[in-house]
Amino acid sequence: MIPDSLTIDSVRSSIQERTTTALALAEAHYARIQKEDGEIGAYLTLCKERALEQADRIDRMAAEGKPLPPLAGVPVAIKDVMSTCGVRTTAGSKSLAHYIPPYDCTAVAHMEAAGAVVLGKTNCDEFAMGSSNENSAFKPVRNPRDLSRVPGGSSGGSAAAVAADMAVVALGSDTGGSIRQPASFCGVVGLMPTYGRVSRYGLIAFASSLDHIGPLTRTVKDAAIVLRTIAGRDPVDSTSADVPVPDYVAELKKPIRGLKLGIAKEYFSDGLDDEVRHSVESAIDKVKSLGCELAPVSLPHTPYSIPTYYLIATAEASSNLARYDGVRYSYRAPGVKSLSEMYRRSRDEGFGAEVKRRIMLGTYALSAGYYDAYYLKAQKVRTLLTRDFEEAFRKVDAIVTPTSPTAAFRLGEKSNDPLAMYLADIYTVTADLAGIPGISIPCGETKEKLPIGLQILGKHFDESTILRVANAYEKAA
Repeated sequence: MIPDSLTIDSVRSSIQERTTTALALAEAHYARIQKEDGEIGAYLTLCKERALEQADRIDRMAAEGKPLPPLAGVPVAIKDVMSTCGVRTTAGSKSLAHYIPPYDCTAVAHMEAAGAVVLGKTNCDEFAMGSSNENSAFKPVRNPRDLSRVPGGSSGGSAAAVAADMAVVALGSDTGGSIRQPASFCGVVGLMPTYGRVSRYGLIAFASSLDHIGPLTRTVKDAAIVLRTIAGRDPVDSTSADVPVPDYVAELKKPIRGLKLGIAKEYFSDGLDDEVRHSVESAIDKVKSLGCELAPVSLPHTPYSIPTYYLIATAEASSNLARYDGVRYSYRAPGVKSLSEMYRRSRDEGFGAEVKRRIMLGTYALSAGYYDAYYLKAQKVRTLLTRDFEEAFRKVDAIVTPTSPTAAFRLGEKSNDPLAMYLADIYTVTADLAGIPGISIPCGETKEKLPIGLQILGKHFDESTILRVANAYEKAA
């Protein structure tokens, strides 16, 4: 049986003090997965042999009295868009249903080097393209709080695994809100670092200029510990930044009194659910009572963020997914008689409807005669969105907003309306486009007991400030 509210510190200390073992914790989590995940669908692949070998190493260290690494024995889930050596990695797609990578994603390698026990790979929208986790080629994920509702996407499996006590920590990826929105829907903490703060090596690409790896956890402190573990320059990822990595856990101890927080009117306009608005405004009042100053800021190009995002992201997806042609490691259609037929049928049968939609949108935006009108214009608007944030951050230390305009919606509610689904990301895509860090933390519930998330956005490479504010609110609330 798994104790309530396990955290990284509680796991590590209990193993160090020999009140439990890493093996016992891993086995308890597998038992819970066996019991609960049939209904939830958070996991696609389990790697029990790998997990128990790591747990045994940790237990031997503890028995010998050796100092334990920061994540010693912590049961961890990995979103199935991150390569894991020898463990199936599907990206939620039929096209990679049998792909087994020969190497580990850098972030996964860092987690295991820090002592984490990787339980398995979590379900996600196909190639991380979705806001509900209904686009997985294998099965949808259900929200542990209400099985009739979505967990958010595309990291819905990771968020659900943490919320349902089937992992202590999970790694997700965020391209347009795919860590923060599921965190909000499932009532956990979700942190998206600055673009370049964490290596993307081994992350199956959706949109290369927008993809981020980050943690989903139960507490802000756990998010800080994981970020400290996976952040830093990686010589095999040219987009990872050579910027010093602070001790995020030590930074949490700094007071937030005197910080100036921005309130952007663009995030509190029509379309924001009344219950979400009330909870977020109450959370902002709570942060103010802790000594923060509130100041209005303007992000005038926010209304253009969704079309901008869905031009840039789909264009990059069209390019990145061209590699899945049936020739090498991806699905190959049977009985083909020519090369062109193999390409056409393999991609048609291997990709789901949403992935095909985005490939077509992106290919159109990049095509001759339309590149300047769509893709180039979207990149110019992206620059304007980034400047909006830069101007705002000259006046404030962080910006607080809702994470999502609504709480978790019902399975199937938006499946036939792509535009309504895309608008679910309206408060999260801007941070991805600007490359700034953001965190979602629970800040209340609806009358139906569905979680609501508060989003805190920060300056480039200033994860410390948003973690400090989030931690102070978490403790006070």
